Amino acid sequence: MAKISINLATGSLQQEEIIVGIDLGTTNSLVAFINPDKNPQVINDSGKGLLVPSVVYFNSHNEAIVGNEAKEFLTTDPANTIFSVKRLLGRSYKDVAEHSDIFSYKIIDDDSDALVKIHAGDRFYTPIELSAEILKELKARAEHALKTPVNRAVITVPAYFNDSQRQATRDAGKLAGLDVMRIVNEPTAASLAYGIGLDPTQQKTIAVYDLGGGTFDVSILQIQNGIFEVLATNGNTYLGGDDFDRAILNYWIEQNKLDKAELANNNVLMQTLRLQAEAAKKALSSQNLYNEQVGEIWCTLDKQTFEKLIAAKVDETITACKNALQDSGLAVTAIDEVILVGGSTRTPYVKKQVEAFFGKKPQDNINPDEVVALGAAIQADVLAGNRSDILLLDVTPLSLGIETMGGLMDVIIARNSKVPTKAGRQYTTSIDGQVNMKIAVYQGERDLVKENRKLAEFDLKGIPAMPAGLPKVDINFLLNADGILTVQAIELRSGVKQEIEVKPSYGLTDDTVEKMLIDSITHAQSDVAQRMLIEARSEGEQLLYTAERFVEKHAEHLTQAEIRDTQLYISALKNALTLNDKDLILKKADELNEFTRPFAERVMDAAISTAMKGKKI
Repeated sequence: MAKISINLATGSLQQEEIIVGIDLGTTNSLVAFINPDKNPQVINDSGKGLLVPSVVYFNSHNEAIVGNEAKEFLTTDPANTIFSVKRLLGRSYKDVAEHSDIFSYKIIDDDSDALVKIHAGDRFYTPIELSAEILKELKARAEHALKTPVNRAVITVPAYFNDSQRQATRDAGKLAGLDVMRIVNEPTAASLAYGIGLDPTQQKTIAVYDLGGGTFDVSILQIQNGIFEVLATNGNTYLGGDDFDRAILNYWIEQNKLDKAELANNNVLMQTLRLQAEAAKKALSSQNLYNEQVGEIWCTLDKQTFEKLIAAKVDETITACKNALQDSGLAVTAIDEVILVGGSTRTPYVKKQVEAFFGKKPQDNINPDEVVALGAAIQADVLAGNRSDILLLDVTPLSLGIETMGGLMDVIIARNSKVPTKAGRQYTTSIDGQVNMKIAVYQGERDLVKENRKLAEFDLKGIPAMPAGLPKVDINFLLNADGILTVQAIELRSGVKQEIEVKPSYGLTDDTVEKMLIDSITHAQSDVAQRMLIEARSEGEQLLYTAERFVEKHAEHLTQAEIRDTQLYISALKNALTLNDKDLILKKADELNEFTRPFAERVMDAAISTAMKGKKI
């Protein structure tokens, strides 16, 4: 018997559970749905406004406050107020190190390629956990406004997001209690909102110019038969409205002859001026002069000066447009439509430069803040089976991946990926001299492989014996249109190769697939908690191994006190590893790292100078 529910907000019968569209943005996030008139609509809950600032504040009880209320703490408690978390998704500290000065909160450098961690209160958070808090807020707002449970969503990401960034977005949705039906490219969603691609007979080439708060990207899309193909994408993950604000801020610092070093140590004043710069930028879209005062500091700016301050940044976006066109092999005249996305495209100077480059007036009649969320809602409607005018290619019903350290499932092809498809990742060895690598292939949505279904297993043999971390093993999954999976492993330094053919859907009924999906949602929170504990343990064990070997190898370069204290930190970490406390493990690992760094650098410097003298190390 089919379940039919009544949506109290709309008064209509609801055969299917609602699927919402979510734009998880750097500065602001939004959630949209298809209303009873069959039109996409952004949800405005309790008069809080359509935009949910992507800001998370942790109070003294480690409780998360998200959105408008959290924004107030940017100036009063900046160390515990996290913004622009999307810039950190799926990234390591090395990826973001040169930009760390823009963050008023502490990003942990553990000197590795592991995913970045953020310190707030007395806890460590991953960008996935923080993004999940924003998604929980969007889910709650949607449920409150629509008076119905919301468990399924389409979430958008920039077209240039790589596999780990997409997977991180998917994990954040899972942690927030959402079944992520599809990860959709933001430019595709924006095109759908403008109705482009809804007519299957239509053939168009479009450029989507997306300038948000923290990121810029331009995508060239070809749309035919309802299929969206990204021909080229270009941009800069560290260019956006934040940079306009920063240019204004630097201008005021110079005009008022402020001491930069003093200002850097005054988080509250710095944030107050940053918010004032943002207000000036917005005001100059509709007026010619901005004039305010912060204490004794004059914040004065006219439109002409503002345009000079941002000209170089806007030029960078136009260069990216040229590069994208070049990559797509198209001339600028081949572009049929230009769509503007992102709040920063409201700046008249930006519109003027985009029009000058493309030689046509860009489409901006849909609110640039809302266009992506509205498109995501249309895509959600397609997935709900309510529209047949857009052709969706065949998709794989469950995620495919391999087992990694600690019995974790590492997804290589996410469920709902269109087929045929190819995806791959690079792995390495965890033990010195390892010559074989076991590759176990699984299907399912749970974080631990034992909860998923094993499809195949094979050994990559004959890897040259090298120190841990040196071999580079590429594992590629090729899924053809018939759902047959070929898994290929190749060690890049030696060319050692092995491949196997698997039929991923064999023996899985629709009921089994449905059960696996329901389990993944039911256990989302405990799965992610378990994954994070296992990852923290693996990281801790790796650090112990490195630290113990380092002391053994370089004892003559260390003082007795350094060796003794290092052993104490090693013991503390060993102790933490026996407990089920992720934060304690990370804390002890962090302390060992911090303590050993100065003399590790000293030993390395000594080794380099010895090598320079022509001696063997």
